[in-house]
Amino acid sequence: MSLRRQYRKTGTTCTVTFTLPKAGAGKATSVHLVGDFNGWDKTATPMKKQKNGSFAASLSLERGREYQFRYLLDGERWENDWQPDKYLRNAFGSDNSVVVV
Repeated sequence: MSLRRQYRKTGTTCTVTFTLPKAGAGKATSVHLVGDFNGWDKTATPMKKQKNGSFAASLSLERGREYQFRYLLDGERWENDWQPDKYLRNAFGSDNSVVVV
């Protein structure tokens, strides 16, 4: 599973862990999580490389919303999540991944 949610019993947020598997990351040396939650800032949310070669990052997101996102590899190649809740077409003629919180 590439999107893992941890809902708190109280409060209005959920911790979402985004994971790009090694097969998706390929030989990338850096991966950034880019989306609605960080204003599509290409450097705001670096992902940490895991021992198994995947990249992961966790964010606290407001519940009851949908967030579009993508992964940016080495600052130049875009990759979608492999198992998002859905895909939505973007203004650039490709799809964005969507997580529903």
